[in-house]
Amino acid sequence: MIKEIKYLIFTFIIILFLFLTGRFYFSDTNKKNSYRSFENINKEIDNYTEKLPILEDDTKNIIEYIEQSNNKKKKKFNFWKLLESNE
Repeated sequence: MIKEIKYLIFTFIIILFLFLTGRFYFSDTNKKNSYRSFENINKEIDNYTEKLPILEDDTKNIIEYIEQSNNKKKKKFNFWKLLESNE
């Protein structure tokens, strides 16, 4: 009997917690406060982006192209031939 009452109280507390949390979360005051918070964050981001310095591009002519000669003979490797030669 005591065990059943204990489970009933636990269930009641969980349901009460979920109800009060949902009621607060979906309330108009919480929606207004969260909207104001998002708006303030957007304003702060805009202020910071206006203050950011613009850096000059210093990556011009940084890549050096090297011509490769085709005179080198490259050995072609075949995977299966390599395995056969090790037998």
